[in-house]
Amino acid sequence: MTNILPIIQSDPYLLPYAEAIHGRYEYFLFMENKLTGGSQSLSDFAAGYLYFGLHRKVDSWVFREWAPNATAIYLIGDFNNWERRPNYQLRKLSQGVWEIRLPDYAMEHLQLYKLYVEWEGGSGERIPAWTRRVVQDEETKIFCAQVWNPIQPYHFKYEHFVPKKDPLLIYECHIGMSGTEEKVSTYEEFRLNVLPRIADEGYNCIQIMAIQEHPYYGSFGYHVSSFFAASSRFGTPEELKHLIDDAHGKGIAVIMDIVHSHAVKNEVEGLGRFDGTPYQYFHGGQRREHPTWDSLLFDYGKPSVIHFLLSNCKFWLEEYKFDGFRFDGVTSMLYRSHGLGEDFSSYASYFNMNQDGDAICYLTLANKLIHQVNPDAITIAEEMSGMPGVASKIDDGGIGFDYRMAMGIPDFWIKYIKEVREEDWKAGHIFWELTNRRTDEKTVSYAESHDQALVGDKTIIFRLIDAEMYWHMQKGDNTLLVDRGVALHKMIRLITATTINGGYLNFMGNEFGHPEWIDFPREGNGWSYKYARRQWDLVDNQKLLYHDLGKFDHDMIHLISSIESFNDLPIHKLWDNEGDQVLAYQRGDYVFVFNFNGSKSFTDYGILIDKGSYKIVLDIDRPLYGGFGLVDDELIHHTSSEPVHESGREWLKLYIPARTAFVLKKQPFLNKD
Repeated sequence: MTNILPIIQSDPYLLPYAEAIHGRYEYFLFMENKLTGGSQSLSDFAAGYLYFGLHRKVDSWVFREWAPNATAIYLIGDFNNWERRPNYQLRKLSQGVWEIRLPDYAMEHLQLYKLYVEWEGGSGERIPAWTRRVVQDEETKIFCAQVWNPIQPYHFKYEHFVPKKDPLLIYECHIGMSGTEEKVSTYEEFRLNVLPRIADEGYNCIQIMAIQEHPYYGSFGYHVSSFFAASSRFGTPEELKHLIDDAHGKGIAVIMDIVHSHAVKNEVEGLGRFDGTPYQYFHGGQRREHPTWDSLLFDYGKPSVIHFLLSNCKFWLEEYKFDGFRFDGVTSMLYRSHGLGEDFSSYASYFNMNQDGDAICYLTLANKLIHQVNPDAITIAEEMSGMPGVASKIDDGGIGFDYRMAMGIPDFWIKYIKEVREEDWKAGHIFWELTNRRTDEKTVSYAESHDQALVGDKTIIFRLIDAEMYWHMQKGDNTLLVDRGVALHKMIRLITATTINGGYLNFMGNEFGHPEWIDFPREGNGWSYKYARRQWDLVDNQKLLYHDLGKFDHDMIHLISSIESFNDLPIHKLWDNEGDQVLAYQRGDYVFVFNFNGSKSFTDYGILIDKGSYKIVLDIDRPLYGGFGLVDDELIHHTSSEPVHESGREWLKLYIPARTAFVLKKQPFLNKD
């Protein structure tokens, strides 16, 4: 081994595993060359969606499908009375590819169709794997592919949008539950009603869940059946494109949750036994099914599967102008054990025979492809094991993601709130948990996501206030428990958002403490939509503390986004007093002060800092944020040299009320002459 990869050079603890890291990098190079033949780019290779599926030509239709085990395939639909007719039978080409060419009058926009696939010993209806449109009949609940050829396809106004990434401020959302009514909301309703809210809030990126078509609404979009079809339950492809285009016009990037870690087990709607075999797209034998997700696992060692998934990435970037992806279930992909029962307590946990080299190679190929198609694209890994290099550059020996989710942070907050008495909260421990990360990998920090909002779990606000939030969130009627919960809700968000090294994420409604969990319609709740929505009227009502929490989040996000090169500003811990529960840290000209003590306020509390004058620019205790206004935010605080300290810094003496936090900014030097 002559050249040591940069990620090993930057972390000497990786040296014992250099062979494994070099091996995965060399395997990636080998597979890239194998797939492209060394003469084309990955982007050229990943163009399957332009070949497979249904396509309208000048005066005809052409349809192609990959089904190597099939013995016959028919196109059936309402254009031929759903019958297997000879003139709608596909002919077999080479390498398992089937094709049919039809005159332009053979089918038309909005007609429904499926495939009827025959194989040795069996047959069945199938929805085409590459179809771009799938709809469900409201009465029969049957899914079908739909011919989509509108007279006026959508034309993007913003073709070359460049996302703002410093920092990346993500608003995670679900289209269907984004409205106030008890129903499935639409792309159009989201574009008109929710997108303006997000823009006003100051977030510069939305992460949309459940875009890829999925049969069961309550799966949150994670049991995908049709990978190239935008879910029709929210509207049309043109309406989704309009939403994305409008977001770009407001300076907001749009990324989607992409699910390549597994697929729904359904056979008629999904890819399970598409051509009669259990292993066309998926592993055979014991590796075929995920042990806990009730889903099927892709075989990333097959070039045809890689082609399908890479083409899927390129399709969403090119066809819909998505700005990137948050890859779901990356931990499950990285390990043959899917991370189940693993403690990942040492580097030896990452680099052993438990690694899935084919999956790691696929993820590396996907990251290279995505950034080849769009150099400004955003890729985020939902990865909890902490494997080194997931968010490092490919040429450095990494897998190539731009960010990894800091999944330990919401787990930490849940554990802290549930198990640690507030008087035992250690400010230094909190700071360490939020900043303990690999310096060469960017992360997306978050206090809570959709996972904590689901039935069976609790959001942060619910854990802090519980049932009292149903009765005492009106201003003037709040209780001590509500006051505590509102204050800590703001403190937790402020310290999480201002210690980031890449991005910050909030799930829709959590910013204002949405009071109810998420429960999709199901048999157990009478198929009710009551909890599969967002109550925006709460944050709009100025008489409620929800409004104040929303106002605080608005001002916090705007402050962070206003600070130039925020991610590049080092975080310097200035003060950490375990007994007082007081913490202070600095980023550039900004100083962040927290008093986690629930019963003790401090007067003239000294913090060592660079000489100068400082003014509060954000204070969680302001009345407009549901606080009590105990601090005069108009004061200019000047440092003092008394008592003398050998560090050369001076004392900034502050009044810090109990259970509060504020941000100060160093003021420009004023020449009094």
